[in-house]
Amino acid sequence: MYLKKRLLAVAAVAATAAAVLYGSTLEADGNDSGEGISAWFNHKETIYFWYSDESMTNFINSAAVSFGERENVRVIPVLASEREYLEALNQASVHSEQVPDVYLIGHDSLEKAYLSGLAAPIQDEAGICNGEHFPAAALSAVSYQDKLVAYPFFFETSAFVYNETYLAEWAAQTAMSQLLSAGEVEEDPENHDGIPVDEAQLQSLTESIFANAVPGTIDDILNIANTFELPDGVEGIMKWDVSDIFYNYWLVGNYMIVGGDAGDKPEIININNPETIQCLQVYQALNQFFSMESDTITYESVIADFCQGKIVFTIATADVAEKLAQEKENGTLGFEYGIGRMPQVSETLKSRSMSVTNVVAVNGYTEHARLANRFAAYLTDECADSLYEKTGKLAANLVADTDNEALQVFKAEYADSIPLPKMMETGNFWMQLEGVFSKIWNGADVTALVQELSDQITMQVNAEMQ
Repeated sequence: MYLKKRLLAVAAVAATAAAVLYGSTLEADGNDSGEGISAWFNHKETIYFWYSDESMTNFINSAAVSFGERENVRVIPVLASEREYLEALNQASVHSEQVPDVYLIGHDSLEKAYLSGLAAPIQDEAGICNGEHFPAAALSAVSYQDKLVAYPFFFETSAFVYNETYLAEWAAQTAMSQLLSAGEVEEDPENHDGIPVDEAQLQSLTESIFANAVPGTIDDILNIANTFELPDGVEGIMKWDVSDIFYNYWLVGNYMIVGGDAGDKPEIININNPETIQCLQVYQALNQFFSMESDTITYESVIADFCQGKIVFTIATADVAEKLAQEKENGTLGFEYGIGRMPQVSETLKSRSMSVTNVVAVNGYTEHARLANRFAAYLTDECADSLYEKTGKLAANLVADTDNEALQVFKAEYADSIPLPKMMETGNFWMQLEGVFSKIWNGADVTALVQELSDQITMQVNAEMQ
């Protein structure tokens, strides 16, 4: 089965012609004129670093220069089209003198890259690919069949965002309600709408409730929804992009297992289980409280609504940290806010967010493996602390961003997250699951859909294992 998968991977990446390459430090079409670019660098060892995200250009160029000066080598960045990126890597690896020695890629493509010879087990002479430098999710993301085949670089996951000012108002309302229900009337009361309440007692109880106001479970969110008299201009308690699986997966991530923690073991598939079904039933019930049309809502509209104070809670990716901080600094955000860990589904059902890690892989075709590994380690370790400032991307390295409280919340969520599966036979899992969530949100039968998804994924995996 392993040989069959390797042959399929090689065939897959060889089937497509080279993608369009553009905007790089060096043209990557493999055509040199005269003595050629290569001759310019014949006195120094040279490697080519490929990437496809243009926003990384300044960061990569700076790292290439500083590493080159320190090591007395040349690192040539190559910006490639994201379209058919892996196929273009393969084309350049077998048909060009400018072999992509080291490159940036999403972790979910690592199986395909490894089996086609485009990703080699790392050498890690710097000794950074361990729990002292990276959390478990990062190491799982770069693992394939118990081998480390890349270096973790930066990641994306989701976190819980809340309007702290509204939570303070809810705490005050709740404190007042509790005192009235208990019939508490103290000496020297002040009059609140004709109701005698001791101001010190009210303040003390409000502070106690507010200290525990951030929801720890979905039930806590629903309790706030049922007891909060919303201020003027607030349209609802919670809204998030229910059309995107990335903001939904936390509900089932602890129980819907596809390939294990590393997402690479076809024998570990557990989709249709009681806990997954219960979590999805909770998700479906949320539509009764937070009526949202999945086909009209977008992530951008949700974040805009939150920034305008129209909702109390939302779910967001790391980009929200910079946006909220900037609006607060500009004076356009009229409230205090907080970013916290995702709530649990219930007291007994745990949540677990999904994560995607961008990794630095060393090409199996390189003739400069040791240098390529050193540059990969340099990028993901020594350059990690400046990554967010220069690119807005969150470094997977634990040493980075330690002075930014909001980013540390995302990093804590990432540490416990489940990486997107990297098996080729589950390459459409994301889209399939997104369709299941959409149907469930709109009232379809949960048990039947989970069974159908389980059958589809199992059939796909079994077909490749035969």
